[in-house]
Amino acid sequence: MGRGRIRSKIRRSHLHPFSCLRPSTKEGQEPHSLEGPGFSRIVYCNEPIKHRKKPLKYCSNYISTTKYNVITFIPKALFEQFRRVANIYFLLAAILSLTPVAPFSAVSMIFPLAFVVGISMAKEALEDWGRFMQDMKVNTRKTYVHQGEGEFGYKAWEKIQVGDIIKVEKDQFFPADLLLLSTSYEDGICYVETMNLDGETNLKIKRALEVTLPLDDDDTFKNFSGMIKCEDPNPNLYTFVGNFEYDRQVYPLDPGQILLRDSKLRNTAFIYGVVVFTGFDSKVMQNSTKSPSKRSTVERKMDKIIYILFSFLILISLISSIGFAVKIKFLMPDWWYMQPWKPEDLYNPNSPSKSGLAHLITALILYGYLIPISLYVSIEVVKVCQAMFIDQDIHMYDEETGNTARARTSNLNEELGQVDTILSDKTGTLTCNQMDFLKCSIAGNPYGVKSSEVELAAAKQMAMDLEDQDGELSIGSKSNTGTRTSWERSGDPEIELETVITARDEKDHKPAIKGFSFEDSRLMNGNWSNEPNPDVLLLFFRILAICHTAVPELNEETGTYTYEAESPDEGAFLVAAREFGFEFFKRTQSSVFVSERMRPGQVVEREYKLLNLLEFTSKRKRMSVIVQDEDGQILVLCKGADSIVFDRLSKNGRTFEESTTKHLNDYGEAGLRTLVLAYKKLDEAEYNAWNNEFVKAKTSIGADREVLLERVADMMEKDFILVGATAVEDKLQKGVPQCIDKLAQAGLKIWVLTGDKMETAINIGFACSLLRQGMKQIVISSMNSDNAVKDNILNQLTNASQMIKLEKDPHAAFALIIDGKTLTYALEDDMKHVFLALAVDCASVICCRVSPKQKALVTRLVKEGTGRTTLAIGDGANDVGMIQEADIGVGISGVEGMQAVMASDFSISQFRFLERLLVVHGHWCYKRIAQMICYFFYKNIAFGLTLFYFEAFTAFSGQSIYDDWYMLLFNVLLTSLPVISLGVFEQDVPSEVCLQFPALYQQGPKNLFFDWYRILGWMGNGLYSSLAIYFLNILILSNQAFRASGQTADMAAVGTTMFSCIICAVNCQIALTMSHFTWIQHVLVWGSIATWFLFLFVYGMVSPAYSGNAYQILVEALGPAPLYWCAILLVTITCNLPYLAHISFQRCFNPMDHHIIQEIKYYKKDVEDQHMWRRERSKARQETKIGFSARVDAKIRLLKGRLQKKNTLAVHSHRPSQS
Repeated sequence: MGRGRIRSKIRRSHLHPFSCLRPSTKEGQEPHSLEGPGFSRIVYCNEPIKHRKKPLKYCSNYISTTKYNVITFIPKALFEQFRRVANIYFLLAAILSLTPVAPFSAVSMIFPLAFVVGISMAKEALEDWGRFMQDMKVNTRKTYVHQGEGEFGYKAWEKIQVGDIIKVEKDQFFPADLLLLSTSYEDGICYVETMNLDGETNLKIKRALEVTLPLDDDDTFKNFSGMIKCEDPNPNLYTFVGNFEYDRQVYPLDPGQILLRDSKLRNTAFIYGVVVFTGFDSKVMQNSTKSPSKRSTVERKMDKIIYILFSFLILISLISSIGFAVKIKFLMPDWWYMQPWKPEDLYNPNSPSKSGLAHLITALILYGYLIPISLYVSIEVVKVCQAMFIDQDIHMYDEETGNTARARTSNLNEELGQVDTILSDKTGTLTCNQMDFLKCSIAGNPYGVKSSEVELAAAKQMAMDLEDQDGELSIGSKSNTGTRTSWERSGDPEIELETVITARDEKDHKPAIKGFSFEDSRLMNGNWSNEPNPDVLLLFFRILAICHTAVPELNEETGTYTYEAESPDEGAFLVAAREFGFEFFKRTQSSVFVSERMRPGQVVEREYKLLNLLEFTSKRKRMSVIVQDEDGQILVLCKGADSIVFDRLSKNGRTFEESTTKHLNDYGEAGLRTLVLAYKKLDEAEYNAWNNEFVKAKTSIGADREVLLERVADMMEKDFILVGATAVEDKLQKGVPQCIDKLAQAGLKIWVLTGDKMETAINIGFACSLLRQGMKQIVISSMNSDNAVKDNILNQLTNASQMIKLEKDPHAAFALIIDGKTLTYALEDDMKHVFLALAVDCASVICCRVSPKQKALVTRLVKEGTGRTTLAIGDGANDVGMIQEADIGVGISGVEGMQAVMASDFSISQFRFLERLLVVHGHWCYKRIAQMICYFFYKNIAFGLTLFYFEAFTAFSGQSIYDDWYMLLFNVLLTSLPVISLGVFEQDVPSEVCLQFPALYQQGPKNLFFDWYRILGWMGNGLYSSLAIYFLNILILSNQAFRASGQTADMAAVGTTMFSCIICAVNCQIALTMSHFTWIQHVLVWGSIATWFLFLFVYGMVSPAYSGNAYQILVEALGPAPLYWCAILLVTITCNLPYLAHISFQRCFNPMDHHIIQEIKYYKKDVEDQHMWRRERSKARQETKIGFSARVDAKIRLLKGRLQKKNTLAVHSHRPSQS
């Protein structure tokens, strides 16, 4: 390692008076008192060997997100398998099959169970192995660790110990929670990106203690030692209490010196730190939860069906055993062929109860076909195939990252089709952390003609809606830079809706310059000097170039400057200033240098002396710099939120306030983030007087230092003159507004949970169309004082709920916005249900400044409080808790950090792919699994009950009417493949129709295909089919000659005929159930019937020693008998006739949504009658109050109201003229 130190020319703490300039300990700060529980941790710096033995041995830095390990896999996986009720039954049946009363061999019961459980466990192992491999990628990352004698070397993350000295370089992640010792800057400042922890994109400033600043080189750690006493591991990301003992002095520590695992070093060449918390003791891992075992709603309901069938099985087994006991006691003495004078244990007329009990075991095993063991294997196979289709969907492939969608677990496929609420992270999930300067308002004039993504999406939707207005409205367009949509009535265009839509190709929308998407020739290339108020324009550009804390870096390849800024907004402003001709190119300790291009070819370099900087904080919502230009004029340049800056304008500084306010509202409607720019001039005496006060406040000691600084800053930041406003587009992930709109149309509720500031979250809410102008915002916040905070919050929640209930406007929409501090109280047991009730009544919910733990708690509250299916989606370590807590967790891959993906059930590369994952794959998977399970129970009831009927006809003897091979092949071969094809290939409508008719998705959340009505209907169908199959065959075959030579049918012939009817009936039933046929389904359905007859032929050819009574049964007995074929045809038609009548009646008189679409597609009306197709699509949208469709609907209602009002006025004005 090189031992030279990179020295910065700037002491960066001078730029941050509020957060960084604190008096040193020697000036008065006392060490923290760390007595009592919760403060027991001791760390010996640079002496990790002391932490290898208890009591100072702490957990390793190894992390794991797997569900199992080598030791726990078998017991935990077996527990998971036997949580399934059917598996418990078959385990008992397998044990009972070892007894002499079993009707089948033990192998025939044990082998299927072992096969089912083994397949499921192998699938679990494979999925967990994938998690393990992703864990290993993190654990084997390398970092520089002090190895002794001042030498640093690479070590894997998992090998790092408490007390190790770590060197982290620019753009690397911190491998553990560290105490910052020194940085590449002289004053120990470093910049940290915590996006993975709290979702915030702005950089945090951390500072080292002054006493450790000399530890700035590898060699300085040769003899370094110290001790840290601090708090025990806890999940709070924003607090830290500890003391650092070094060189016989004790120094207090606070969060400003702590670097958290999974945050990233930015804009700083390197830092040195000592490891305080490792692995699961680190704060980010303390916020995570154990990988839960998730089961889908359908699977849990399936258990209830199994309970019902199991109860029914016990009932008929009891009937059978009682019937057997009665027969043994009263009738067996008369059956001479049973030799009643030689009684056995099972056939003893003198002990019928003992015989009945033994027969109960026989019946429980014999009628076991009512509970389908192969159902679980079939579902596993189907779900794996469905997961493969998700993985290979080319429409969810991201070209930029090369990542596809991944179903990391296939257990929850059908749950994707039943989601009610989506809880989403913001940064990196909805947004891509890129700000683009798009529009501005200067001196009351708007500049920037390019539309935001939200405007484009809304305009496109509005154009589609206007086409469907059935003659009420007509559309006209003019101008080549934009489209002007005129609303006409009787040929008079009176009310116009202006929507700017650039007429270029989509490729032109991509900014050529990162951070700058502005298009308006009036300001470019020096043309601004020809505009009205050029002096105000000049001030605007100078504020952009001067009012910031960024540092320029020359890109030697391009010759342009890039900027290391604390936030993306600041970077976008500097790029914009550069493009307008005002390039910030140099910063010294006391000055800012700007290259100003007043006219083409005329460039002047100016120096602005930086006198003071009042930084931007979430509380202040503004930033100001005090500079002196080359003429000696002192200026205060300010940028901040409109609500703050407008209140600080002087009376003569409000010239442009009205027009600027209008532009700000327009920008907000377009989903843009806005800031207002203002300035004022100072004379030197006024400045000096203020500066003396500021220096006193800055150097004061005590708890009220921050208050003093704020008060002094307030004295300066007033009496401004308004210059203008900026509008920056927080670039959303591609397709996010469209995706949210489609999900809203599908009836899904969307909550945003973010660690970001409230203002930022609200801006993104507008950008995503979760918020819109006219929507009533309910902001729940807590008071600064702790007194009666809880009562105050409860009152706010109650009043808001009451306001919603009293609202009479059916189109009114409410948005709930709450911050993390308030949420802490709102999530307490006595208040959380009031909060949830209010949130459910609101159209959108945004939770700001929330910790990872709070994200998980909110998710749990929604999941348990509503009882509906929840989906959480995020991309960072701060989202792991909610991803694991939700019914379905979706991780965004392709961004920094893989923690969210590792903890997720599904991963996608972009938020927009969530639309297809849910609306297409979710819808298909739910319907496929639901239909498949219902059909499975139908066919097993139809088959299993015929055994019971035969028992009743044969004195409950325990004799099966079917050959053992028939029964074995029924579920394994003859009926399993068609049902698997139903689960894998069935489509009620094609994927493009799912996207065009998003309301179809509501069939899942409403559970239309797996409710008790449908389940009991299929069970009833199975009962009817079993009755028809058994009694029609008995009726046809029992009292007449079976063959031309006069023979009657024996038990083998009746059983084989009956079984042939079952195979044909249930396979024809599944053919009627399918909406979508491929050649594979044809092969499997009709091939299963053909396979049965082929098996019967081959089995009959086998020696009688193996085939028994089935020897030559098809060739000699059944095949030549017309009665056999007639019975199959008659019984198959009889069994399927009621279902055919039911679906025919339903389609004619009470069709479901997909029935109508299927008929439109079948008759090609979607091609022949486009107007009808668009009208049906418009009707199929769920009524929603979020998304740009809701925004467009609100705009159309407004314009219709204006049109109606105008026509009314026209009528009234016409009447007097007539009179």
